[in-house]
Amino acid sequence: MASESGDDQQLKLYSYWRSSCSFRVRIALNLKGLKYEYKAVNLLKGEQFSPEFTKLNPIGYVPVLVDGDIVVADSFAILIYLEDKYPQHPLLPQDLQKKAINYQAANIVSSSIQPLQNLAILKYIEEKVSPEEKLEWAKVHIGKGFAALEELLNNYAGRYATGDEVFLADLFLAPQLYAAIGRFHVDMTQFPLLARLHEAYSKIPEFLDALPENQPDAPSS
Repeated sequence: MASESGDDQQLKLYSYWRSSCSFRVRIALNLKGLKYEYKAVNLLKGEQFSPEFTKLNPIGYVPVLVDGDIVVADSFAILIYLEDKYPQHPLLPQDLQKKAINYQAANIVSSSIQPLQNLAILKYIEEKVSPEEKLEWAKVHIGKGFAALEELLNNYAGRYATGDEVFLADLFLAPQLYAAIGRFHVDMTQFPLLARLHEAYSKIPEFLDALPENQPDAPSS
């Protein structure tokens, strides 16, 4: 439901096609049926450090959501904002235990895996250590997080991470699994539950529409 232009639209998402943090927000917008203007920020060209962008997010990260006069940066903050303002298709279950598991799973991805595989970290390792080491670095930290998620979700997973409905944990897991398999070539045979969830996400239209390769700024080849 993204468009490259549309000044009449209230919601604007500053995004980069390959950003897993942006990916999870795109899924949420799709699930909630919210139309938005897609504002591409090319991380490889350093556009995230431009004066215009750092006015929106001083730390220079995507995504950023602009909703009228409200500006929200950081994917976790954006998702909670969307949940509070746009209650359609709730991203959190009513059950307190399952809600806590969703927060925990999301936090494992956003705090213990994703920051260790982001562009700046991998570039630093490539330059300071070696190009080969950056892939191993990413795989080690992804594997550690996936092992924890596999155990955490074992007693809660149904069709999706915490039952038969899509919730917050799924929005964090889907982009992380996509990156682990497609970019970092993680062997998923040791994570059967997560591999099954990855397959399930590949059948959800709102997830497919949010895929990196389906974004306006994705390379054409």
